[in-house]
Amino acid sequence: MRRRHSSLPAELNRFVGRNDELTALIGALDDSRLITVVGPGGVGKSRLAVHAAAAVQNRYADGVRLCELSLLRDPDLLAHAMAETLGVTDHTTRPPREVVTDELAGASLLLVVDGFEQIVDACAELVRDVLRRAPGVQVLAVGRRPLRLDGEQIFELASMTEEDAAALFEARAAAVLPNHRATDAERPAVLEVCRRLEHIPLALELAAGRLPALSLDQLLHRLDDRFALLTGGCRGALPRHRTLRTAVGWSHELCSPEERLLWARLSVFAGQFDLDAVEYICTGPELPADGVLDVLGELVAQSVVCREETPAGLRYRLLDTVREYGAEWLRAIGDAERLRRRHRDWYMGLATWCELEWFSPRQAEVAACADSALPNLRAALELCLEQPEDAHLGRHLAGTLWFYWVGCGRLAEGRHWLDRCLSHDSGHEETRLKALWVLGYVAILQGDPAAAAAALHECAERADRAGDPLAAAYATHRKGCLALLADEMPRAERLLRSALASYEELGELNSNVLMGRVELAMTLVFQDRLDAAVVLCEAVKEVCEDHGEQWARAYALYVLAYAAWESDTYDHARELLNECVAIDHRFNDLVGLVLALELLALVTASEGDPAEAAVLQGAAATLWGSVGPSLFGSSYFGAPRALSEERARGLLGDERFEECVRDGRGLSLDEAVRRALAAPKKPRPGLVGTQRVRPRETREPAGSPTGNGGEAAG
Repeated sequence: MRRRHSSLPAELNRFVGRNDELTALIGALDDSRLITVVGPGGVGKSRLAVHAAAAVQNRYADGVRLCELSLLRDPDLLAHAMAETLGVTDHTTRPPREVVTDELAGASLLLVVDGFEQIVDACAELVRDVLRRAPGVQVLAVGRRPLRLDGEQIFELASMTEEDAAALFEARAAAVLPNHRATDAERPAVLEVCRRLEHIPLALELAAGRLPALSLDQLLHRLDDRFALLTGGCRGALPRHRTLRTAVGWSHELCSPEERLLWARLSVFAGQFDLDAVEYICTGPELPADGVLDVLGELVAQSVVCREETPAGLRYRLLDTVREYGAEWLRAIGDAERLRRRHRDWYMGLATWCELEWFSPRQAEVAACADSALPNLRAALELCLEQPEDAHLGRHLAGTLWFYWVGCGRLAEGRHWLDRCLSHDSGHEETRLKALWVLGYVAILQGDPAAAAAALHECAERADRAGDPLAAAYATHRKGCLALLADEMPRAERLLRSALASYEELGELNSNVLMGRVELAMTLVFQDRLDAAVVLCEAVKEVCEDHGEQWARAYALYVLAYAAWESDTYDHARELLNECVAIDHRFNDLVGLVLALELLALVTASEGDPAEAAVLQGAAATLWGSVGPSLFGSSYFGAPRALSEERARGLLGDERFEECVRDGRGLSLDEAVRRALAAPKKPRPGLVGTQRVRPRETREPAGSPTGNGGEAAG
């Protein structure tokens, strides 16, 4: 595994107390490779684990990774979530579990796994495999139950001490009442509040959130009445496992009717959500849309809802315990299924908006939006598959998300959902057709030509029977890509021209169409018609600039950079490739990135810096493992790599060349990109343009700008 920065979230407020527990947990990491922090909900397990991980992250060369699983219900998605945590993008058909264990095999890393109890068996199996395959990895698990693996050290977290609980309550009170400071006279009341709430952190934070509306005495009085009611008027404490539930329920009772209703309805969300989603899903006659922001603001002020700044913008979130309580109320009032359907409909609409806006200046925004919405998109897909008659909705959603599966490095998860959705037949042929060509597209990128061919053949036959020329065009387009991968250039050109003609006749213009034009340009390059390819890609570049499209533009830039290298204008080639690398990295497009790095290595060697060229080759070689060795079958796209190696090895000698390649292999993805984008060194005298590997007129065709028919990202 290559060195990366840690992925721990920033703490939104001050960590209070727990010094003894923190010291003990850090000490446990010296003694065991698997520590599981267990305890009831709301006791502060996650916060303690993250704080401890932050304190020790410098022990690990590859840092710390936090994998949050509380929103995951399908155990088949566990390895996908783990790969996401590790920042792994894999275009192959390898099982995701194998991808994860291979990635971690040589790592020095602390893996924090939080909220696994609902998929405990699958999580235990994966953690066991990781610990066996990756001796440099430690696991800090967090849940309400142990994993029950050999060597597991259980760390039981109880409620806070009285002193820590009081300090936490006062700190959170000061946050909602900035000018308030607890006096000595109030100290007994603070301690009594803490005692009544069993010193449970979440309960204390919810209670402190009430102080803008209640005095400390009023809060204690109401709380005392609530607990006395539940214990029959006796002063004895409630059973510990009921204390938090009672405290959450008490906070719920203190809410206004509108706040209670919104709390229940917000429980339908999985993970983060935004105000637009709340206004669509949660409003109605009892909760008008024009007032929902004020109600949501009150829930934020009371610590019921968390407010978070994300790359996609402002988002909100419910803590697990709070969401579970709201979900029970939603079921109790008989509104859960209606809200789940509204939730599904909203996220189907969001996916449609994202697909349309992908062909616009908002591509980066769309990618961030889809990332933020992924847990909710998964929940929507699951609901579609619960009833066989709704499977067509799942096919529609999975097909609409093609831009995310392909353009944002989510091929494996996309394949998972497409296969599941296509296994059901609920009519609605148009949704099956789209899911089929998207499946063919994903399978191409995974290096699975047999599955791709089967899906595209079925799509073409069904489209012909259904009289759907657009679906037929997409099937033809992807068949052209398969031919491109198979080095069947005349056939690829014929199929791609046919698809592009259909697109033009139907008025279809989007990122897919532009990628088809770039792929056609590749067939021209491979047939020694470089000038025609340049004309085509210049036109694509112009359309992309008119529409603000970046992703397809990166592939056009690649072809143009190859042409610039051919004409010995290395500065221009580097300029084009720098932009290509930056775009591919932004969209997590590994195929486009690895091929851009290889061509940049050739440009660098041609500029007279063979050592740097070898470093870039090493960095690219590491990425190829995630792209798929089957792509090496083409005799075309490997030419830049072969030419660069021949030149660099000849100038450096075998030993120095291999040393530089090893240096490149040791770079993380981010480091490789920074290295590629750095200003080139001054050329060594006597090297530039003087020792060409072979005359240009006999040089082999250049590599495919995507390495897989241009299909790396869309």
